[in-house]
Amino acid sequence: MPDDGTRQLLRWGGSIVGTGVLSAVLLMTVLGGYTPTGATTNTGWFALIVALMCVPFGLMLLTLGVAKWLRNRRVARGR
Repeated sequence: MPDDGTRQLLRWGGSIVGTGVLSAVLLMTVLGGYTPTGATTNTGWFALIVALMCVPFGLMLLTLGVAKWLRNRRVARGR
């Protein structure tokens, strides 16, 4: 089957989600955590922003990649 971008979607989606999760874990453990008004340090704010940008976008890419993978699998079975 020709390359239709499924692998790239899965790879980049996983990488972006991993980056977001890593920044959230670092925010909670190393960078001072957060309060109801936001992060407690400047670096914590940066980690919070990265996490809030990467997790939703990465999940969107992963969802699209999984949908394409399932479709490709269904099409291959039909041949």
